[in-house]
Amino acid sequence: MVVATATQVLRYSGGTLLLPQTVLSEEYWAELSAGFAEQDVPDRHVLLHCDPDTLTHRIRTDTAPESATAGPWRLRHRAPYREALSWLRRSAEVVDTTHLTPLRLRR
Repeated sequence: MVVATATQVLRYSGGTLLLPQTVLSEEYWAELSAGFAEQDVPDRHVLLHCDPDTLTHRIRTDTAPESATAGPWRLRHRAPYREALSWLRRSAEVVDTTHLTPLRLRR
């Protein structure tokens, strides 16, 4: 569904399509990547990473309205994220955001 929807949106709008998505399963990433390749949709896998303490701090101090419900989910997925890091580092362009603030990330 992700590949089909993204392909249709990209073909309709043209340009570049950004899909922010948490993918912790290497098999699922392989499925997405293969699907994009089959549709001739170029992809660039980028991982915004930070150290575990910074990640926990950011989740706990996130004041966005949706964080009240998303925060617990994000906290529960820290361990699966750590487990996925080995394949994520191999398949993605890793951008370490540990020492970046939201303002510096927007630039």
